[in-house]
Amino acid sequence: MTLKELLNDDKLRAHKTSAQELADILKVTERDLADAAIPVLSTDRRFTIAYNAILQLSTMVLYAKGYKTHGAGHHFTTFETLKLILPPEYNELINYFDSCRGKRNISDYDRAGVVSKQESDEILTEAIAFKKNILNWLRTNYPRLYPMSNIKPKE
Repeated sequence: MTLKELLNDDKLRAHKTSAQELADILKVTERDLADAAIPVLSTDRRFTIAYNAILQLSTMVLYAKGYKTHGAGHHFTTFETLKLILPPEYNELINYFDSCRGKRNISDYDRAGVVSKQESDEILTEAIAFKKNILNWLRTNYPRLYPMSNIKPKE
């Protein structure tokens, strides 16, 4: 699928963003990363919160590129669009995120206790690394949209 096809299928719409909008999304991401690290939460909840941080970071990429998802299946569309925007070396990671989408759906809607501690720790580690990579990508490719230019990616 191409960006044009996603637009024609009304899965994507044009979207004009701002540095402030991306900064607001980044604040949601920061909150979610902090919450996902709280050890007394269930592993299911920690996983879901870290997944949400990844979804927010992915949304930042789409917004910077001038798109916004629309309609049912927007998580799936977000990851499919991400593969079309980011360099191909991200595809394996995006596939991992998409597989996490399935596990998140089960733990949010069907059953409790489906996520192991290892899985919740792994997605949090990946989310933290993804944040650094996406902020660097934004700063390099869309410096005018870099959210709150005084925020620097944590090492």
